[in-house]
Amino acid sequence: MEMSEAIKEIGIVPVVVLNDANDAEPLAQALVEGGLNCAEVTFRTDAAEESIRRIAAKYPDMLVGAGTVLTTEQVDRAVNAGAKFIVSPGLNPVTVKYCQEKGIPVFPGVVTPSEIELALSLGLKVVKFFPAEPSGGLKMIQAMAAAYVGLKFMPTGGISASNVRDYLADEKHILACGGSWMVKGDLIKAGEFDKIREMTKEAAAIVKEIRG
Repeated sequence: MEMSEAIKEIGIVPVVVLNDANDAEPLAQALVEGGLNCAEVTFRTDAAEESIRRIAAKYPDMLVGAGTVLTTEQVDRAVNAGAKFIVSPGLNPVTVKYCQEKGIPVFPGVVTPSEIELALSLGLKVVKFFPAEPSGGLKMIQAMAAAYVGLKFMPTGGISASNVRDYLADEKHILACGGSWMVKGDLIKAGEFDKIREMTKEAAAIVKEIRG
């Protein structure tokens, strides 16, 4: 199964910020038990690389990716640690081409038609839409997508339990959604992994409700 299809099947990608690698395994366990076998670990903390390494080792079947990847050097570090896909907030052609040359699935962020056309020129079929809600949300995606048939979006930024249903219902344009409401930093810091598991179950239930 292609990475994009696997992510589509999961429906919601938890976007995780880990400041302590010791939280990586219990967090991954909570996500897996909650029904979302996926995590995008943002690469903007010192603990990110080691966190990915621990999750990949403990849960080899989990789709663990690296987010907020800005350079080719970060791509190497993330992939060497076990990341199976790369996500970036914007579209850097150098980083995208580097991932493509190495056969690594990459989902760069776009927010304008010009960025979409650059993505298409690079052969991409799935892009992140970021920051989603501040940039017009689902209506903006639908308005732009009308001109770019077949392109799929992974909106992230401002997605929550209260609006994710609307996004997921548009299967024509939305591959999956990125969200952090079930993995908030204060919950991780407090070690409330049981609560994270329950919120993850609720998120997984929304995917099942909308997409079957």
